[in-house]
Amino acid sequence: MTPLAPENIHPFQSRRQRLLARMAELGGGIAVIATAPERLRNRDTHYPYRADSYFHYLTGFPEPEAVLVLISGAEPQSLLFCRERDTEREIWDGYRFGPEGAREIFGMDHAFPIAELPQRLPDLMANQPAVFHALGFDPDADARITMALNGVRAQARTGAVPPSAVRDVRALIDEMRLLKDDHEIRIQRRAAAISDEAHRRAMGFAAPGRFEYEVEAELLHAFRRHGAQAPAYPSIVASGPNACVLHYVENNRRMAAGDLLLIDAGCELDGYASDITRTFPVTGRFSGPQRDIYELVLAAQAAAIAEVRPGAHWNQAHDAAVRVLAQGFLDLGLLAGNLDEVLETGSYRSFYMHRTGHWLGLDVHDAGDYKVGSNWRPLAPGMVLTVEPGCYIRPGPGVPEAFWHIGVRIEDDALVTPEGCDILTAATPKTVADIEALMAGAARATP
Repeated sequence: MTPLAPENIHPFQSRRQRLLARMAELGGGIAVIATAPERLRNRDTHYPYRADSYFHYLTGFPEPEAVLVLISGAEPQSLLFCRERDTEREIWDGYRFGPEGAREIFGMDHAFPIAELPQRLPDLMANQPAVFHALGFDPDADARITMALNGVRAQARTGAVPPSAVRDVRALIDEMRLLKDDHEIRIQRRAAAISDEAHRRAMGFAAPGRFEYEVEAELLHAFRRHGAQAPAYPSIVASGPNACVLHYVENNRRMAAGDLLLIDAGCELDGYASDITRTFPVTGRFSGPQRDIYELVLAAQAAAIAEVRPGAHWNQAHDAAVRVLAQGFLDLGLLAGNLDEVLETGSYRSFYMHRTGHWLGLDVHDAGDYKVGSNWRPLAPGMVLTVEPGCYIRPGPGVPEAFWHIGVRIEDDALVTPEGCDILTAATPKTVADIEALMAGAARATP
C-alpha cells in the first residue's frame, strides 16, 4: 500500500477521534490495535504484505510490526509503535517511516519504536478503567495484552490498578465501518471503475478454445494497469459446468462453444474491495435457455436493487430476489407447485442457495452485523453492499436437459444514498443486448 499524501491524513485522524469519543461514552480506557503480521509463503519468501483492516481504517499506516494505542480521557491521545529506520534493511526492503516520520505524516500525538511496546504498555494501561481489545482474534495480540495486564499487577504496591474490564474494540469499529465517509466512497468508486474496465476487457477477450486462466490474466492486467494493488479476492472465472460451483477458483478449463462464462472478480484499491459478477456466452450470443435463465436473474437483481434504500431492512432485497427467482423456476418448469409452497418449503434453494448480498469495504465481506438485536438492520446512507442473485442448474431428476450446467450470477456494488441507492458498478454491461453488442464489437476488432 502506498504512503498517504498529507491531504489524505485527516480521515484517519477523524476516525480515531470518533473511536476515542465512543470509548469515553463507555467509561473510557485504552485501546490496543495491532496490524497484521507478515506471513511466509515458503522458506524465506513472504506473501505480499497487507495491513490489518481495522488498523488501516484508523491509521493508514502501511508497514508491518506496528501497534496503535488510543487513550481516552481529558486529553485523548493516539500513539503509534512502529519499526525504527534501518539503513541496511531499507537497502534491501525499501523505505521505512520510523517513529518520527510516522508521527508527522500520519498525525499521531506520539510515536515510539515497536521494541519499546512491552515496556511502555503496562504503564499506559495502569489506572485505565477498561482495555479495548479484539479478544480471541489473534493469539499473539491476546498474549501481549495478558503480559501488559500482569505488568500492571506487578506494580500493585506502587498504587497501579489494572483495567477492570475488557471490551471488544471490533464491535465499536464495525459500527463505524458500516457508514463510509467521503474518503472511502471516493476510493470505492475508483475501484469499481477499474473493475468495470477489467470485466469489459475479459468480455472482449473470451472465446471458445481459450483457457479460463487466460481470461483471468486479462483481469489482472487491467487491475494493475489502472493502479489497483491486487485482486480483492481470488478471481472466479468459471465456464460451462464450473459456473455451478459457487467458489470455483481453479480457472484451468478450456472454454467451449455453447458455454456460459461466469466471472466474479474485483480489484482492491488502497485497501478497499470492489466486487462484480457478470455472466456471458463465450460465443457472444445467448442460447434460448441461457437467455431465459439470464433474464430471470437480471429481473431478480432489479427487484432487489429497488429495495436498497434508507429505512428498508437488510433482508428486503433478498426477499424480493427470492420471490422473482422462485416464480421464474415455476414458470420454466424447474419446480412444481405454487409460489407460496416453493417459498415455504425452500425448494427454490435447489437452484439458488446463497444470500443476495453482503457488506463491502475494506474487506470484501465487510465488517458489520446484519441484525440489530433480533431484527434485520435498517439501511442508512453511507452503507455499501453487493446485490448478487444467481441461479445454478446441475443435471438431476426432473431438470430439463436444456438447462443443464447453466450457472448465472449478476452482482453489483450499491451505495445507499439519501434518495435510494447509487450502483457504483452500473457501467459494466449486463443486459443481453449490451453484452452481445460489446462482444460483437470485440470480435470485429480482432484481426
